[in-house]
Formats: sequence, C-alpha cells, structure tokens
Amino acid sequence: MNITKLNTEQRNPKTMEVDLMTTEEIITIINQEDAIVPNAIAREIPHIVKVVDEITDSFKKGGSLIYVGAGTSGRLGIIDASECPPTYGTDPEMVVGIIAGGKEAMTEAVEGAEDDSEQGRQDVADIQLSDKDVLVGIAASGRTPYTIGALQYGNEVGAVTVAVACTKDSEMGRIAKYTIAPITGPEVVTGSTRMKAGTAQKLVLNMLTTASMIKLGKVYGNLMVDVQMTNEKLFKRAENIVKMATGASDEEAQAALKEQNHNTKAAILQILTGLKGEAAARLLKKHNGYLREAIAEYHTK
Repeated sequence: MNITKLNTEQRNPKTMEVDLMTTEEIITIINQEDAIVPNAIAREIPHIVKVVDEITDSFKKGGSLIYVGAGTSGRLGIIDASECPPTYGTDPEMVVGIIAGGKEAMTEAVEGAEDDSEQGRQDVADIQLSDKDVLVGIAASGRTPYTIGALQYGNEVGAVTVAVACTKDSEMGRIAKYTIAPITGPEVVTGSTRMKAGTAQKLVLNMLTTASMIKLGKVYGNLMVDVQMTNEKLFKRAENIVKMATGASDEEAQAALKEQNHNTKAAILQILTGLKGEAAARLLKKHNGYLREAIAEYHTK
C-alpha cells in the first residue's frame, strides 16, 4: 500500500519550510495545528456516543474494555487503562491495554511487532477475549496489521469491535463494528502521528472511559467518588470530595471516612443520611454503587 495517500502521511503545506522558522514561529504553527483536533473529534461525537453505550453495557455484564495498538497508539491505550483503577476504583482487568511487542514496547520500539497480525490475534486470545467485551483497536493510519489481526479475532468471538483511526475509509474501519475517525490532517512534521493524531486518540480514549465510568455511577455530580486512596495526596482528595459533596467540616469528613473504612461514597452517604457503619454500605450495594440512587431511596422512605 502507498501510505503517502493516507491523511496522516501527507505533507502539510503550512510547514514545508518549518526548518527555517524561528522558535516562536514553530511553536505557533504547532499550536495552530493542534487547534484543529477538537473540531475533528466533535464531528465524531455520534459514533463516540454509541461506543460509550456499548462499553457501559459490557461493564454491566461483567465484560471488559480492551485497547490494542502498536507504538504511540498502543501506549495511549495502556496509559488510559492504567489510570482507571486509581481514579475510579476499578479492577485492573476491567480496562486493559495491549501493545504490540509487549511491555518492552512501552519505552522502546520493538522491530516488526506492528506487522505481525497473528500476534495481534494471539495477544487478545491470551486474555480470553469474549462476546462480553469491547475491543478498541487504535491506529492513526487505520492499517496496522497487528491491530487488524486483533480486531478480526474480536469479530470471530463476538466482541464489540471499534476502530479509532485518523484516516478516512480505513481498513480497520471496514473490519470493526464501529469506527471513530477524527480526521486531523497532515502533521507539522510529516508522518509524526504522535502529534495531532495522537492527541485526538488520547482525547477520544478519555471520553470512552470517563463517560462510561460516569454512567456506572462512579461520579457523583462531578466528583470522583470511587477514588482509591493510595497516597497522602489521594487521602486528602477523598476528604475534600466528602466535604464538597456534603458541606461537612474537616473533622466530620475525616470521621466518616474512618468509620466507612475510607470508602468515599459510603462516607458521603453517612453524612447526608445519618446511616452509620454497615447500613450505608448495604444501601450502596443495593443500588450497585449508584450514590445518587441510594440517597434518593433514603429520602423517599
């Protein structure tokens, strides 16, 4: 395939002499090109909505969201997946990132890994991908063999397959059930898809996990009420979340968190309802962790 025909591989007419520009001119043109990204994503919102609903349904059935990609695309998937457990209290297997070449490829290129479609199939088979899962293939070009192999396997086992690419009518798009394709155009440096294309991919992945976590009840108002307290900063954040959600004092928030074994949701519920100890946890469990529903039931009794 002649990759120069891809949107992401064409030369940008605005930067043909970028090597002659001043530092300020280079930074300005990068900033101007980056400004293209949000509008490109906005045009894809109808497709993103459908995928978020599929992801949410999958989670409710006990399924997982699996990202798969090579190079920058694979790294972005792993970053997004790795940030879900501390932010939303998810099991590490709920959102998973797979990169061509394995863990070594996170920090250095693994030669030929992205060209191995069979390895793409094998890597998603190894995690026992099933029809309960959503598989999101990420590739700026939309043609990476490793990612295509994974998507083909996903279709075979009945998973919901999604292509995130930055090119029109991509090969991945023809394979996947859904396609999200923000067209960001030629890069400032030709073919350097870690730039606009990578930014677009990162923003899309942010949307997929953030929106699905909100729909799962892991956000109350705009507060991350399932935050995991793994360091001093996050302990303080949880305390502040309880205070913002309830209007409680420092002492009241700290006491509720301690009584509820540092469960932020249960601490909020305790303060807002007066429920103590396990009673708050039981009401939350009854509503599958949806804090707003638990509060509503208490106040309608």
